[in-house]
Amino acid sequence: MHPVVTRTDFSEVPLVSRGKVRDIYDLGEHLLIVSTDRISAFDHVLPNGIPDKGVVLNLLSDFWFSRTHSLVKNHVVSVDVADLPASLQKHRDALEGRFTLARKAAMLPVECIVRGYITGSGWNDYKKTGTIAGMPLPAGLVESDRLPEPLFTPSTKAESGHDENISYEQSAALLGRPLAERVRDASIAVYRHAAAYALTRGIIIADTKFEFGLIGDDLILADEVLTPDSSRFWPADAYAPGRSQPSFDKQYVRDYLLGIQWNKEPPIPTLPDDVVTGTASKYREAYERLTGTPLP
Repeated sequence: MHPVVTRTDFSEVPLVSRGKVRDIYDLGEHLLIVSTDRISAFDHVLPNGIPDKGVVLNLLSDFWFSRTHSLVKNHVVSVDVADLPASLQKHRDALEGRFTLARKAAMLPVECIVRGYITGSGWNDYKKTGTIAGMPLPAGLVESDRLPEPLFTPSTKAESGHDENISYEQSAALLGRPLAERVRDASIAVYRHAAAYALTRGIIIADTKFEFGLIGDDLILADEVLTPDSSRFWPADAYAPGRSQPSFDKQYVRDYLLGIQWNKEPPIPTLPDDVVTGTASKYREAYERLTGTPLP
């Protein structure tokens, strides 16, 4: 098990941003993206770190970036501590497994969501309107049904609060139609490839979100890819349409917080040890099932 890291402070290099999970530093030509063990729920970062969570997010993303580079270029330069600059070598134990040296891209102002199954907010939309993101669907679908085709349902990126779902036409207005088409087609291609592979490993990828940027005219897949934080992973052997599904993500955490009837406002509760342990085991299991290897 790696040391639990909930915050990094590397005075040797400038901090660009500190998100809910990632700390990003500017190395000049490249970025240093550090996946911490922070976990958020209901728009709040919780006091506990989840052991190995950041390593799972980082190395699982690297696994998928490698598998999908023939479909779309990506931002990865290296995840090897030997490639860290000399000024950061003293921090190699804290960084091992949880960092990516990344190319700098001009990030696009949309989240690229692909849905292969009807669940979450898509299921709520369908129950009300028979559509998802304004796209009509067959009548009679039940919760967790597989959709006839994967749907591209973009959203805006909110600086604070929740992202807003937008139509494909709105994304075309934001990005310009040629770029919106490239982003949509790349999102669906990566999802189809990953979903087919994951099924061979006993996991259904119900939906996922991607982020893209541009380096010159090149479309670049960036941030994280196909992790338990950015996707819904369901165990295929427990799949049964008509209900919600067990998943490899924060469900332990959400269930606990709902069970104690937290009002989703500060003070933010500390998670008990069994919830931390259960959540960590789900993240590790997702990594090991998908890659076929133990977490380093």
